[in-house]
Amino acid sequence: MTNRLRLGVNVDHVATVRNARGVGYPDPVRAALLACEAGADGITAHLREDRRHIRDEDMRRLKEVLPVPLNFEMAPTDAMVEIASATAPHAVCLVPERREELTTEGGLDAAGLGSALGSRVEALAAAGIRVSLFVEPAPEQLHAAVALGAPVVELHTGRYCELVGRERQAELERIHAAAALASELGLECHAGHGLTYDNVGPIAAIGTVVELNIGHFLVGEAIFVGFVEAVRRMRAAMDRSR
Repeated sequence: MTNRLRLGVNVDHVATVRNARGVGYPDPVRAALLACEAGADGITAHLREDRRHIRDEDMRRLKEVLPVPLNFEMAPTDAMVEIASATAPHAVCLVPERREELTTEGGLDAAGLGSALGSRVEALAAAGIRVSLFVEPAPEQLHAAVALGAPVVELHTGRYCELVGRERQAELERIHAAAALASELGLECHAGHGLTYDNVGPIAAIGTVVELNIGHFLVGEAIFVGFVEAVRRMRAAMDRSR
């Protein structure tokens, strides 16, 4: 398939279940390897400040054993830049992070953070790490990514997933426009957040989006059908839409 859409599987919430009991299982590294077996093109893991799910040791093990690229999600802080530089993943996706949130809420304000964000992008790039910014599908955020030197953006699809009817259609059109602009600006365009079998199709059909990152839904679905089958079904849904 010449225009194959990449699937990045986020294993954070396997670690959430593990940490609920303070034991060593289920193992997010095992889940990552099963995802690779099922057709994942990459693995994403978010090392949060409070370590509520993924832990430092998980990141180290993932980097050691994965046969596919590791995408390290993190807040744009000096401490996280230091950890990422030492871990040396294939990619880092910079995301907003608030301690009280349940999950990442909205995109990073690349346009408003200016030089503070730019210095972190520069440091990660100097370490040989590809940098992505998780942003809202808005022109000012894409132009900011270019100005900051980030080669990749990941468009936040959370609003699209939450809305219905005409409002969802309007948000889908906004994502289409942002993906097209990203391509014009020379940015590699990814998308993710809240995607399921039921809503992934229209996003997967956007030709200028080259990668989707999906996690929580797949972990939940795995309870019923197993992790390999959950990922395979998502892979198939994406391929049908492409």
